[in-house]
Amino acid sequence: MQSQIGFAHFLAQTDALGQAILAVLVLMSLATWYLIATKSLAQLLERRRSARFLDTFWNAPSIGAVQRHLEEKHPDDSFSHLAWHAILAGKRSDAEFLTRAMRRVIDEDTARLESGLTVLASVGSTAPFVGLFGTVWGVYHALVSIGVSGQGTLDKVAGPVGEALIMTAVGLAVAIPAVLAYNAFVRANRLLLARLDAFAHDLFAVLTTGAHVGNMAAVVPLKPASAGA
Repeated sequence: MQSQIGFAHFLAQTDALGQAILAVLVLMSLATWYLIATKSLAQLLERRRSARFLDTFWNAPSIGAVQRHLEEKHPDDSFSHLAWHAILAGKRSDAEFLTRAMRRVIDEDTARLESGLTVLASVGSTAPFVGLFGTVWGVYHALVSIGVSGQGTLDKVAGPVGEALIMTAVGLAVAIPAVLAYNAFVRANRLLLARLDAFAHDLFAVLTTGAHVGNMAAVVPLKPASAGA
């Protein structure tokens, strides 16, 4: 009898609702791992591209050289995206307009970086309850079947109830990676946005004062854009 107890036996004995709950958990798991894979790759590429651009930016002889570099290689990371729009805005209007333009770009990048995190948060918070609902429904279904059969001994009750607990375990198995990934991505985004905000201040100083702010301790003047031509 014990050889029949297990996940396969549970699937064979459960009804359509139980199978639907399991399908929902499987879909949640697939969505979680898809987001983990795609966002991890995106963050890796973002770090590499940002590092290359920042190296180019801080070693450029002029803002004009940076602009020409961005025209040849279209912005493909948050830092180059910010620099491109800031350079264009800096040529058109005053400092207030430049500030608004930079803030808008940062807000756009923030929304892009946070895309998909709502799904991870939702999976992490709801998957345990979906699994628990599957367990409750499985226990109810098992007890009804036992009541109909009239066999209420311990060995007849423990097996189906134990099988129903599988759904809780599945719910936790789906939720834990989602919660860990959500926390990791939120932390990575927070660090990136902090660096982007610091870069925005330096970029603002470069565009409004003509100074190349390499760090907080030294200010290296940029050559005029015409000099790099």
